[in-house]
Amino acid sequence: MTPQRASSPNSFNPLNRRGFLGIAGAAGAGAVLLGTGAAPFATAAPGRVPSDPFRLGVASGDPLPDGVVLWTRLAPEPLDDDGGMPARPVAVRWEVALDERFRKVVRRGVEHAVPAEAHTVHADVRGLRPHHEYYYRFRAGDALSPVGRTRTAPAPGTSPAVDFAFASCANWEEGHFTAYRHMAEERPDVVFHLGDYLYEYAAGANGDVRTHHGDEMNTLAEYRARHAQYKTDPDLRLLHATVPFVVTWDDHETDNNYADLSPENGDAGQGNDSTARFAARRRAAYQAYWEHMPLRRLRKPVDTALPLYRRLEFGATATFSVLDTRQYRTNQPYGDKWQVSGPEQWDPKATILGDEQHAWLERSLSRSRSTWNVLPQQIYFANWDAVAGPDDGGYNDGWDGYRVSRDRVLGYVEQRRIDNFVVLTGDVHHNWTNDLRRDFERPETRLLGSEFVTTSVTSGGDGSATHDPGQVYWDENPHTKYYSSRRGYVRCTVSRDSCTADYRVVDYVTRPGAPVRTDKSFVIESGVPGVQDA
Repeated sequence: MTPQRASSPNSFNPLNRRGFLGIAGAAGAGAVLLGTGAAPFATAAPGRVPSDPFRLGVASGDPLPDGVVLWTRLAPEPLDDDGGMPARPVAVRWEVALDERFRKVVRRGVEHAVPAEAHTVHADVRGLRPHHEYYYRFRAGDALSPVGRTRTAPAPGTSPAVDFAFASCANWEEGHFTAYRHMAEERPDVVFHLGDYLYEYAAGANGDVRTHHGDEMNTLAEYRARHAQYKTDPDLRLLHATVPFVVTWDDHETDNNYADLSPENGDAGQGNDSTARFAARRRAAYQAYWEHMPLRRLRKPVDTALPLYRRLEFGATATFSVLDTRQYRTNQPYGDKWQVSGPEQWDPKATILGDEQHAWLERSLSRSRSTWNVLPQQIYFANWDAVAGPDDGGYNDGWDGYRVSRDRVLGYVEQRRIDNFVVLTGDVHHNWTNDLRRDFERPETRLLGSEFVTTSVTSGGDGSATHDPGQVYWDENPHTKYYSSRRGYVRCTVSRDSCTADYRVVDYVTRPGAPVRTDKSFVIESGVPGVQDA
């Protein structure tokens, strides 16, 4: 979206210096600097491959107790239409090892990177040990990739503490991705990216710190080039090479504030002047997104559909029900106007998830046997009232615009007594913390859970030092407990006893190298809804 402008000890285990510098060097240079001392792959891939095809790095994602997805793209010339690759399939070999020098290889395989998929690789590796650290790499021809580190999920029934971080909204033109480097240094078990991984706008539309390549994205070639440009960033490549990702999109991966097949506007120049033309644009965006993310092959888009919502279990500690609030929604009420309220917000036919995803979420929550039930999703979930007095106001691109959908989710949590319900949110370029009730206008009603909202990685520039969004926000939203306007991310630790959230911020992004600090920490005690100061 284009939003309306309105410390606890570090529980994470940082990378040891040797391991971090090895992965950092490989990710920064785009060529292998780690692991070359081990025995080579048994057989090199046939056929000549252009030199340095791994300039976009490596990634892993969607960890399971016994497996993980490994990703790379062959692109010696990342911004070219074909990535600089020949128009033929290329055999890409992969290895997974217990050590970063690959003396203890545990799995090997071959994938074929094809031109129709931008020469990307999505290797679904299985047979690994639960909650265990692994290293991986690829070979194409004589070229060896950087080394990546990943980690599998805990085994079913076990209850280890799980460290995770989440982030959102990284606009290339508005700043440097310093927050990603700090996340890599903290080495969580998994990172959730909650959308706006990139921005679709034309060069120069958003800022002057860095410049987008090309016009506003519309065609498959343009979406591919923009994804490739973002992955040339060394901080993003480092994070991908260090931690497995779980991704979901918001709007800018396709078109600002779109809803299903309704674009933001009818601009014929951007392929938005008819449903058919916007469908073609969405088809291209979804294809490029799948190609460039560590997603399983079963999620490859068919026509304009990409099944992105899914459930990931981290032992008995946490179940993560990852939502897609963009692909299936009806159009926003009141023309998506800010803080305009009325009966359209309560339209029973309006939906932000679609009936099928709603039913899936209810099944996911009801079947969970985990201590924590976590919803990684995109859009502001709590009521957001910026209008003084009895008017409900509301953020109509968020769940305020779909109040029946939100009431259905919270009603299910209340009626089924779903314990330890936590929502993770991005999108709005500021940090917020909210407690959740079914009726936000009645603070005396039962607490059902909490929402942690992460600020942007860069979107909005440096931000400011303020912790005050204005008195109207505090007056109209008693469920809101915290606000800040800096950039950064949120890191969390969940265990059988508690969920702790640290709001990690950097004071500037318009130049590189900002240090990170914890601006505020909260804790939720298991079985006791509502946040407390940590």
